[in-house]
Amino acid sequence: MKAVHFGAGNIGRGFVGLLLHEAGYEVVFADVNATLIDALRGATSYVVHEVGEESQDRVVDNFRAINSQAQEDELIDEIATADVVTTAVGPNVLRFVAPVIAAALQRRDDSLPPLAVLACENAINATDQLGEHVMDNIDDDEWEIVGNRAVFANTAVDRIVPGQADDGTDVTVIDVTVEKFYEWVIEQSAFDGPPPQIPGATYVDDLTPFIERKLFTVNTGHATLAYLGFEAGVSKISDAIRVPAVADAVRRVLEETSALLVAKHGLDEESQRAYREKILVRFENPALPDTVERVGRQPLRKLSRSERFIGPAAEIAESGGTPVALLEAIGAALRFDVPTDEQSVELKELLGAEAPESVARQITGLDSGHPLFADVVRQVALAQRAQAD
Repeated sequence: MKAVHFGAGNIGRGFVGLLLHEAGYEVVFADVNATLIDALRGATSYVVHEVGEESQDRVVDNFRAINSQAQEDELIDEIATADVVTTAVGPNVLRFVAPVIAAALQRRDDSLPPLAVLACENAINATDQLGEHVMDNIDDDEWEIVGNRAVFANTAVDRIVPGQADDGTDVTVIDVTVEKFYEWVIEQSAFDGPPPQIPGATYVDDLTPFIERKLFTVNTGHATLAYLGFEAGVSKISDAIRVPAVADAVRRVLEETSALLVAKHGLDEESQRAYREKILVRFENPALPDTVERVGRQPLRKLSRSERFIGPAAEIAESGGTPVALLEAIGAALRFDVPTDEQSVELKELLGAEAPESVARQITGLDSGHPLFADVVRQVALAQRAQAD
């Protein structure tokens, strides 16, 4: 069995690639980072260090690596004969992955089973997005034939994979440190026949509750912790949650999102509470060398319409509630000022140049008639005043 995985970074090696390896697949990592690809090519194995209450090292071998920019034709051949294609590249990069997958489907032999395509991204229905990009690269008439050569199944993924500590050398280290906990949930209903056999994954008929539970709890909580920790002058995520005011704010945010999830999806209230508490404990893990600046990066994406803040806050407002804690977190995200982060710089420039209403519309995608809009405008105005001071 062969799996092609786009994105040979820490998540690719330490989560998706690891589980595919343990499921018995030969993993072909594809990435545009030539230095990383060369390092993988020069190694016969790498180690995933799982850290937590019970730490464990897992060895990954039987992998290959291909430069997706310099070896596009070879990559197309690899995908055309693969069983599974996965991604961990970021939602905004999926459109760049799609043309290669489209070309591979056109080249794929009809005698092969459908290719299972699974986008493992922090986004709702990311595989659907990837599938639409793939279709855009194939004529409608041809898609009637080619489309049957693949199955696009949405997934929900959860594992904290922090930025890795620099060993102070110029050597590219391919070993990776991750938390012990993980969850990979895959949409069973997308498959007409048996789905890929991945023992570490869970298959469900309705993925939406799992995607939103993860996005609106883990990702919302993690980002809240980053932005409030940044304002508190703390560097590490595990230290930020030990600041009482920050911990209290994160807890209140997750209480709001949990109430939404319970009401919307009929989740068991006690189970969601336990899930929420477990996540707070995960954030405290001192063995994960993560920083508030890394977790908080790309604030414009994190503040967009369907993402971890505006998504749940908008739904709470639409139901007649006021997401007080979420709005406080949104305000902190608007004040995130890291000169090395491109989106942070863009956000700062936008705040300095436009009226609050215009900024709110551009960043969040909300229109002026939405019940959350006025509250977001107030947070924007506060951020502009803080920036001016």
